[in-house]
Amino acid sequence: MSEEIESHILKRYELIKKQGKGAYGVVYKAMDKKTKEIVALKKNFDAFQNVTDSKRTYREITLLQELNGHDNIIKLLNVIKADNEKDIYLIFEFMETDLHTVIRSNILEPIHKQFVMYQLLKALKFIHSAGIVHRDLKPSNVLINSDACIKVCDFGLARSVMSLTGKDIIMTDYVATRWYRAPEVLLGSTKYNCQADMWSVGCIFGELLNGKAMFPGTSTLNQLNKILEVTGKPNKEDILSIQSELAQNMIENINNFKQKNLKVLFPKATAIELDLLGRLLQFNPNKRINVLEALEHPYVADFHEQYAESEIECEKPIKLDINDKIKYTVKEYKQKLFDDLLKRKKEVRKKIMNMNMHLNYNSHSINNNKNNNIKNNYKNNININNKNNININNKNNININNKNNIN
Repeated sequence: MSEEIESHILKRYELIKKQGKGAYGVVYKAMDKKTKEIVALKKNFDAFQNVTDSKRTYREITLLQELNGHDNIIKLLNVIKADNEKDIYLIFEFMETDLHTVIRSNILEPIHKQFVMYQLLKALKFIHSAGIVHRDLKPSNVLINSDACIKVCDFGLARSVMSLTGKDIIMTDYVATRWYRAPEVLLGSTKYNCQADMWSVGCIFGELLNGKAMFPGTSTLNQLNKILEVTGKPNKEDILSIQSELAQNMIENINNFKQKNLKVLFPKATAIELDLLGRLLQFNPNKRINVLEALEHPYVADFHEQYAESEIECEKPIKLDINDKIKYTVKEYKQKLFDDLLKRKKEVRKKIMNMNMHLNYNSHSINNNKNNNIKNNYKNNININNKNNININNKNNININNKNNIN
């Protein structure tokens, strides 16, 4: 698990600063020597060490390429093999920090919190419309810049679901950091869907409002106990909605809890904030607000009404070529990934060649009847930047370098 960056990577990228290190890898702020663009260079340690890690690597890279293009999803710029055949290098667009750090720094104004929630819901609308459940939404997986623009990252645990056809596929329960897991996941359901992500959004929203995690459980049972203190004890209908044989037994074993009112837990929150929080943190996933309903909520109304056109959906459901029900070997995951990457690079080159041919043809087809003068161009052109970008005044920008920030 060496942090050293190999020479063939350093030929293309100049390291500027180490941003952080975790169990899965190390991230550097770097500059692309060719384009002069500032990027995030992530070295994934032992990406193909075992079947689990290989599957996670394959999922993340493949899904990020499929989801590429949304303003609020991190953009994967390049994937490069390591010489040792164990590690892999991922090049992302650069983001200054993550939401976990910013929340702990206590530098977000109410308008920033609204903007963050709006963007997170926008990203999830796109992700869920593709038939994808992220399954690991938490503040540290929401990257953020000083202009309060966010991007969702880390799709290593994401899965494709069949909810678009009215069917659920079998899912594993070991997903996400425990504190942000939905009740149905905690209770061992294998038939959960996109609503599990909405619970995680509720946990993130509560953390934005209160500055600390809502359900910091020390075990699954303790986690469930903390959840029931907020949601109350579920009725028969709620328990059946979980679709888990364990649900009834586990809930019956929890008796020593006292339900707490959200207003007491969040004394400074407005009625609108509490309403959205309550709708997100519904024990029953069928009663929980979905992403489309959340975007219609008054809390994000100011952004939604003005920029609804930017709330796009994925053109078609995303299905990975590899079947999750089949156990593949490390070699098979690795081979499939690099075959896909090579195929995609060839497709990109072909598109560029076709574009160049088209441009060359047009350059020789001069239209002598010049109707598009400067005046008409100015009159008819739409300023895309002004139209689609949400403008939070400069005075409201987050000071990422604030001395109170947690490093």
